[in-house]
Amino acid sequence: MSIFNGKAPDVAVNEDLKIPGDSPLELCPGDHTADLITIDRVDLLPNPPQAGKDLVIKAKGTVKQRIEEGAYVLLTVKYGLIRLISTKADLCEQIGNVDLECPVEAGDLEIIKTVELPNEIPPGKYSVLADVFSAEDVQITCLSANVVFSRSSSFFGSDL
Repeated sequence: MSIFNGKAPDVAVNEDLKIPGDSPLELCPGDHTADLITIDRVDLLPNPPQAGKDLVIKAKGTVKQRIEEGAYVLLTVKYGLIRLISTKADLCEQIGNVDLECPVEAGDLEIIKTVELPNEIPPGKYSVLADVFSAEDVQITCLSANVVFSRSSSFFGSDL
């Protein structure tokens, strides 16, 4: 007799939350079948991101339902164990940073954006959690990532 009495455990194990592509992005644990967007691929160049260098973000996905004004992001950023940011942000304001605007119509979507990363980013491990909801509190998606910033060169430069 098995420890589960011949039944599968109640906890569903999703072994692969990683979003396809060259990035540290993962879906948050849980069921994402009802999410309002499906993310097909995200690529970062370079991966991992580097302080003082441009970061190119390429993402592809499908918007299943129109996203209206009032959608929001619950964003948490930690540096090691220290919480740097814990905020609720207006999604429609934030997507302007990737050259989109609300409403976002249903259909296929591709984003390519270059972001300048400041040289002053302290080295260390950063954890990011972005839980995204519609104005009606329906989950659009939930993403997490861990990024380690390190010093890109030694005191004497990288040629030694």
